[in-house]
Amino acid sequence: MSNGAVVQIEDGFSSKQLFNQGYSYTYDDVIFLPGFIDFATDSVDLTTKLTGNLNLSIPCVSSPMDTVTESSMALAMATLGGIGIIHNNNTSVHQASLIRSAKSRQIPFISDLICVSPSDSIDSVEEFGSKPCVFVTESGNSKSKLLGVVLKSDWEKLSYKDVAVSDYMLKDVVSGSSKYSFEQAASVLQAKKLEYLPLVNEVDGSVVDLFTASDVERIRGFPKLGNPSLGTDGEFMVGAAIGTREQEKERLEHLVKAGTNVVVLDSSQGNSIYQIEMIKYVKKTYPNLDVIGGNVVTAYQAQNLIQAGADGLRVGMGSGSICTTQEVCAVGRGQATAVYKVSSIAAQSGVPVIADGGIANSGHIVKALVLGASTVMMGSFLAGSNEAPGVYESQVDYHFKHINCIQRIVL
Repeated sequence: MSNGAVVQIEDGFSSKQLFNQGYSYTYDDVIFLPGFIDFATDSVDLTTKLTGNLNLSIPCVSSPMDTVTESSMALAMATLGGIGIIHNNNTSVHQASLIRSAKSRQIPFISDLICVSPSDSIDSVEEFGSKPCVFVTESGNSKSKLLGVVLKSDWEKLSYKDVAVSDYMLKDVVSGSSKYSFEQAASVLQAKKLEYLPLVNEVDGSVVDLFTASDVERIRGFPKLGNPSLGTDGEFMVGAAIGTREQEKERLEHLVKAGTNVVVLDSSQGNSIYQIEMIKYVKKTYPNLDVIGGNVVTAYQAQNLIQAGADGLRVGMGSGSICTTQEVCAVGRGQATAVYKVSSIAAQSGVPVIADGGIANSGHIVKALVLGASTVMMGSFLAGSNEAPGVYESQVDYHFKHINCIQRIVL
């Protein structure tokens, strides 16, 4: 204070000053100065927009990578208030089935069911996987009627393992409806003192899920971040990735019939005639379906997609953990600069931005949001979670998760 006047101390750069110097900054190049806190932590509101029409309780989106997002991840993300984008490294029919699987659930989990037919025998404990039991169905898969259950504990007591499961399976199995809510299923487990509860389809008796006591504890331990992401149909919101080739129009038809809430055009370079034409096609053919364009890193790229009708933009080029665009094609931009520049132009049209790639820690999420992103898309950050596709493998003291798939790098 000088002569009664408050002196404003200049300390650091404003975002406008920093990002107009002509340099390209990554998240690690930028750090924020602390400010004054005059609010409580529980007053923080994380609600945001994925597109102009779709709201989320938390600004988190799982990436459409085949090692990250399928039904289980999409379901978990929607349960917590975010959204998952199911990858398109599969057939259109399979991708549509993954969407239906996630959207049809009442309880926020999907089981990897193990089924055998009555005439089958169980030769190894490994056939149980991590499950306490194996289901016995008419045809040996989950699409047929449930006949009984083989408990792992009962199988271990057998003197001879090469007998048909029909000889010792439990036939009087307590089951619940696949339409049960979480609390309904949990109350049945508690009331009957059960460790597991098969959930079956009321129409054909096929087994849908295996609900266990450990699931109750795990789901109740989910962080209470906000309301689940539900669409206008009352089901969990799920997104899907598509390409820009002509045959993707047939894929899109399958996805719309499956109930996808949003489609993401999956390309590392979104500013192309192919993507602009696909955006226009989606908006004309399915006017109520939101489409997210990208990826872009410049204001010019963003403006082209906004004018084409994109409801959201995906920002990032070469910043992802496995992306090689900058090294191979010599194009891209530091992610901090890209998010700031694209968000600045997109905000003028009311189009939300997804910061895609380069998220290695929670600090990067904060930086992306402060720089203008409405949501953050995460890939490798989520790839090792229980909900990601693949199985865990252990070798000596190393634990890793893998998936059997075709390796691909898209430039």
